[in-house]
Amino acid sequence: MFCGCLNNPDERRPNTNVCPICMGHPGTLPVINEEAVRKVIKTGLALGCRIPEFSKFDRKNYFYPDLPKGYQISQYDKPLCIGGFLELAGKKIIPSAVPRADGEKSRTIRITRVHLEEDTGSLIHSSGAEYSLVNFNRAGVPLMELVTEPDITSAKEAKDFAQDLHLILHYLDVSDADMEKGQMRVEVNISISGDKKLGTKVEIKNLNSFRAVERGIDYEIKRQTELLKSGKKIIQETRGWDDVSGITVSQRKKEEAHDYRYFPEPDLPPLRHTERFIGEVRAEIPELPQKRRERLKGEYQIDENAVEIFVYNKNLGEYFEKVISELPPNLAREKLLKLIKLSSNYLITDLQGLLKGESVASTKFSITPENFAEFITLIEGGQISSKIAKMVLSEMFKNGADPSNIIEEKGLGQISDEKEIEQILEEVITQNPKVVEDYKSGKENAFQYLVGQIMAKTKGKAEPQLVNKLLKQFLTKR
Repeated sequence: MFCGCLNNPDERRPNTNVCPICMGHPGTLPVINEEAVRKVIKTGLALGCRIPEFSKFDRKNYFYPDLPKGYQISQYDKPLCIGGFLELAGKKIIPSAVPRADGEKSRTIRITRVHLEEDTGSLIHSSGAEYSLVNFNRAGVPLMELVTEPDITSAKEAKDFAQDLHLILHYLDVSDADMEKGQMRVEVNISISGDKKLGTKVEIKNLNSFRAVERGIDYEIKRQTELLKSGKKIIQETRGWDDVSGITVSQRKKEEAHDYRYFPEPDLPPLRHTERFIGEVRAEIPELPQKRRERLKGEYQIDENAVEIFVYNKNLGEYFEKVISELPPNLAREKLLKLIKLSSNYLITDLQGLLKGESVASTKFSITPENFAEFITLIEGGQISSKIAKMVLSEMFKNGADPSNIIEEKGLGQISDEKEIEQILEEVITQNPKVVEDYKSGKENAFQYLVGQIMAKTKGKAEPQLVNKLLKQFLTKR
């Protein structure tokens, strides 16, 4: 945040990305990372925050082994972003959820502030050792902290908020926000009270997954409730979440703001944000998840499950829209919607199965949107069956080849010649006289069995509708 050291969460060698500035050596001076400031303001604008013209950095004074300077450069009374909100749209989580204009329920979580500070180092506690080690690679890394108002009322709602924020950070491209790498951390303040007044606040740390957020809050609510019911008092403290045991453990007494002895950072100038600068940052904000959710649903008429997949998997959603743009022009609306639905289904099921967690944005992925659109058109037009489609898509995935070329080279074109199908049909009926009799006695499953036999003999290449038609005609005559 204030020096040129690498920000690399994958670095496994301790104390490698360090320098005299982030290690707090005497005589060193910090320099503000402009890009970090820009990304925090970008996040604030996306969340509807007010960006004050003036902001500054402060020293937060406390002693802890992972804090090399003996203080942390943070922000106190003049943060970069003030106010704002995050709407958990469409998540019907509490009875009092306010209806939006479109009739869906939503829940608005108010944001108090978004500020910027430097991260601390990390402590390594070796099992059985009587000492801890300190890794300062993370010390000084830019850390954006977002604080909410006490609007969150359940563990599930807290998890939903964290997941929605995580998605927004990805859309803004301000952080990878990988919780396993410590790029996004959730700290929860919980207070239980029997009336409208908030109770004593307890903070939970070490919540390093969305599941841990939900489990940790549920446990702490239960713990505090039981203490109050038994007539005991809640102590204001910081507790750590033990994911293995599924409990919170007391770590230290929680400090008040005045205990940190905040004062303006003397080595850094205050910041003034011009309207021009804020306008430039605002122009960088892309279409955000909620707007994208509403647009995909309205424009393409796909189901909610598909919408959520394309919103949460941004790259797949963008690929889907590129495929749709490559479909034949001037189609009737009804046919276009049919092709859109077919595209959506094959992307979400078959293609995702082939990708196995990889991204369509990967350089290894070679199916162009044009080829995928052609593939969908061939299926809808009856040139290939669903069984053959899987084979063609698999070949496309391997080498990025044009679907028409694959069909021609491998002889996978659909058989639509009536005489050829009738010949195979006669063979199947001759070989299955009992099944024919079963069909005549009213057993519908017998018909599907005969269709399956014909498709097996043609290796899935016979046109299904034509098979059904000819088989019914043939059985009626017998």
